[in-house]
Amino acid sequence: MEEFVRLLNNEYVILGVIIVNIMLLILYISNSIKLNSINKKYNKFLKKLGNGENIEEDLKVYINKVEKVENTNKEIIEYCENLEKELSKSIKKIGIVRYNAFKDTGSDLSFALALLNDDNNGVVLNGIYSREMSNIYAKPIVNGGSKYTISDMEQEAINKAIASSEYKIPNN
Repeated sequence: MEEFVRLLNNEYVILGVIIVNIMLLILYISNSIKLNSINKKYNKFLKKLGNGENIEEDLKVYINKVEKVENTNKEIIEYCENLEKELSKSIKKIGIVRYNAFKDTGSDLSFALALLNDDNNGVVLNGIYSREMSNIYAKPIVNGGSKYTISDMEQEAINKAIASSEYKIPNN
């Protein structure tokens, strides 16, 4: 340890440390000057790109706009997903069958109309027309069937509705 202290007290070592410090100071000053020069060139370049304005500010504004659009897109996607869930509950499938309920009526004035959603839940309406009166019966449909007795015409309307996936009424 004493040798190390003696070495540090040596004039040549102290002179060497001073010279190294001076060289590091010169390098530091040189690097600072170069860095300032590069910063000035960079700022001039950005102003030229921005037509006299600092393009960095334009980029910040642009990035903020992009982030707002991304957030809006997320909201729109979430809204559409919720809308799709709700839409699956709405009436989408329609099946209709016209028929002649009684021989004494002239044409197919009676009908069976099935209105179903994506899960084949809904209602079947049966309108029976005769010369003396007209009646409409409604039966709930769950998973394509009903706890009530379904006539052949009602079943045909249900089958047509299940086979369809559009809002249009099929021609009969």
